[in-house]
Amino acid sequence: MKELNKKLAVIQTKLKAKKSSYNSFGKYYFRKAEDILEAVKPFLIENSVSVTVTEDVVGTNEIPIIKSTAIISDGENSITATAVVGVDLNQKGMQTSQKFGAASTYGKKYALGNLFLIDDTEDADATNQHGKAAEIVDKNKRKWMDDLAFKKAIDFMKSGGALAAIDLKYRTTESQRKQLKNHSVLNKVNE
Repeated sequence: MKELNKKLAVIQTKLKAKKSSYNSFGKYYFRKAEDILEAVKPFLIENSVSVTVTEDVVGTNEIPIIKSTAIISDGENSITATAVVGVDLNQKGMQTSQKFGAASTYGKKYALGNLFLIDDTEDADATNQHGKAAEIVDKNKRKWMDDLAFKKAIDFMKSGGALAAIDLKYRTTESQRKQLKNHSVLNKVNE
């Protein structure tokens, strides 16, 4: 087991998974499970290990719950990391299989991220202002969120977006804020 721990530590320190997808609402790049899997492939043969992801439905009360488990193995020993996500069966515009697929992808991403210690915070280059003062947002000058922006905000929250990002751009009604917070709570449960 000690040897597998060492191999995993090498992969964790060298692995660089790019953020290949762009969220136009939040104006940020993010990585998918596929990005992590692509980045880990060169390490597999080099370290004589394999990586797999398994999934189990572990709850079906109010919402189905999927447990994703990322596993690294050297053929004798294995190390695992998990993520638990809920399936939003009320999400509009998707068939049931697509809803499960979206939750599955989300769970895989976080299980792999947990296994390989992938930090989803911004890197230094992205946050470096190169000597420029930070722009201060006057909250009273933000425009009110209309119906179209609200629908985009819901999708943004369902994809893991932060309510704080929406607050920087829009003012919301009490009802909109409550609905957005509910989606934020669902995302926290899913992480």
